[in-house]
Parts: sequence; structure tokens; C-alpha cells
Amino acid sequence: MEGKIYKDFHQLPIWRGGFDLLMSVYNLTDKFPDSEKLALISQLRRSANSIIANIAESHGRFSYADKIRVLYIARGEITETRSHLAVAYGRRYISKEDFTKLNNNYCQLAKDLNLYINSLKH
Repeated sequence: MEGKIYKDFHQLPIWRGGFDLLMSVYNLTDKFPDSEKLALISQLRRSANSIIANIAESHGRFSYADKIRVLYIARGEITETRSHLAVAYGRRYISKEDFTKLNNNYCQLAKDLNLYINSLKH
């Protein structure tokens, strides 16, 4: 990622990775009980969507400090999403396999986001 210039946020590998994870979240939450529509489903989808929305927003920011500030928000949303996934697993709405896979993938996304943040410093 370092040194490469992306004309559009869709081209950013971290945005594409976050988008793929968001689609997985939508597919999983489609199977949650209706009683969770206004609770866990909404919270999980919002936090997962906020990750890529903030990555996209940072791409449109001009100053380095502003870009980084928005990317730090995205990093916090990754942690929030992982917390919601843990609750879904605890309520047995998702399997251990699905939880482990998504949790690990979101951890990797956080690492990739940190690498992206560091690449912007140079």
C-alpha cells in the first residue's frame, strides 16, 4: 500500500476488505431472530458499515491530520464490530467457526488499517 496513489476509495485494499466483511455480516444477521432487528442486527450492521464509510471519508479528506482522525474512528468501529460479534456468538446466533473466522478477519483488517495509517505518514 505504501507509495501507491489510489484515485478512488473503492480501490483501497482496506476498503475492499472491509466491504467483503460487511457483506458477510449482512448474510449472517439475515438469520438472526426477528427480535434482534432493532438491537443487535442494527448495531452490528451499523458498526461494520461505519468502518468502510470512515475509510471512504478519510480518502476524501485533504489534511493528513484529518485523514488520520477519521481512520482512528474506523479502527474503533472494528473493535465495536468484534464486540457485537462476540455477543452474537454468546447468544448462539452464530457458530464458533463463523465467529472465529470473522473475528480473525476483523483483527487482520485492523492490522492492515494500521499499516495504511503508517504509510500515510511518509
